[in-house]
Amino acid sequence: MNDDYAPLQLHVPEPSGRPGCTTDFSYLHLSDAGAVRKPAIDVAPAATADLADSLVRVLDAEGHAQGPWADNIPPQLLHDGLRAMLTTRLFDSRMVTAQRQKKMSFYMQSLGEEAIGSAHALALNRTDMCFPTYRQQSILFARQLPLVEMICQLLSNERDPLKGRQLPVMYSSKAMGFFSISGNLATQFVQAVGWAMASAIKGDTRIASGWIGDGSTAESDFHTALTFAHVYRAPVILNVVNNQWAISSFQGIAGGEATTFAGRGVGCGIASLRVDGNDFLAVYAASRWAAERARRNFGPTLIEWVTYRAGPHSSSDDPSKYRPADDWAHFPLGDPITRLKQHLIATDQWSEERHSQLSSEIEGQIMAAQKEAEQYGTLVSGQVASAASIFEDVYKEMPAHLHTQRRQMGGLKP
Repeated sequence: MNDDYAPLQLHVPEPSGRPGCTTDFSYLHLSDAGAVRKPAIDVAPAATADLADSLVRVLDAEGHAQGPWADNIPPQLLHDGLRAMLTTRLFDSRMVTAQRQKKMSFYMQSLGEEAIGSAHALALNRTDMCFPTYRQQSILFARQLPLVEMICQLLSNERDPLKGRQLPVMYSSKAMGFFSISGNLATQFVQAVGWAMASAIKGDTRIASGWIGDGSTAESDFHTALTFAHVYRAPVILNVVNNQWAISSFQGIAGGEATTFAGRGVGCGIASLRVDGNDFLAVYAASRWAAERARRNFGPTLIEWVTYRAGPHSSSDDPSKYRPADDWAHFPLGDPITRLKQHLIATDQWSEERHSQLSSEIEGQIMAAQKEAEQYGTLVSGQVASAASIFEDVYKEMPAHLHTQRRQMGGLKP
């Protein structure tokens, strides 16, 4: 043993808050609203290194839009965004209750993250394809997928559009440009890049948007996707939702402690941004910028959305076991719905009364949709998709041997 050296040690990242104490959020490295520059869409990836380390923000503490990322967003689009965000939150709340009533087996909400999917979806074309994880249901609300269809999927009933083949919240809608959610995390990133490459090979104009969480960036699929996106300049937006927690593991375990997740994109030759994910205006502006870059053949963009998972990881999780119970109340980026509402009120486009009316209207729509969906069955009613459906959607045209097997099940039409 050489006495000139101290024993080797490993560093194990620790969260800055545990149950019984107050989290120190100073690790986030925030920028002031309007302080971060907005480059041209043809900027060289290496020239975005400062944008991957700072934080794009538009809304200040009073709800006013500041700086170069403050796009002139039409009032109707802001109202549409607020509606999508409110629908997401109220839908989540009601479905959590339904899960507790054993009407469905499982649920995952996106409390605190509603601005990201809503603004991003509104910034894209409806024909662009999103490859989401299980916390981007706000994309579907922004694109107005019927509520009854979503609830039937959650209930796995006889009207489940996926015929019971997916866990609840694993939505899929080709018509809405929403690729099937996978419970195996990180797969969507590779698939999004491949779809974008195929779109370019076909000479199409549609782009792809791939999603991943901070924890899943530690998986190999993340790095494979970055390599292919960079090498082939795929027309894709690579979204990393950094909500600080991967189930009970703090984002530092995935490598977000001494650097940023956006910084990994720069290192792979991809233009990268780090954005306030609780600022609807910033999310919309950054998404529009990245979409235009992809559509103009300037290549991919990686965006790290800094946000906070305000609720449990899923209906099977109790976050008070590993973090302070009131963490979200102290998160410095605030509540995305409150911030957009404040902006609309500050610009004389909204009021508390209108906000209450909209909330009541949406709540009524969700209740009506749930009542209709439950007529087709819940988890405990036994009203499920026909057993004959196991033979469907496997081949474009069902081959003879499957027709035979289907008949052999008994009492089923050929």
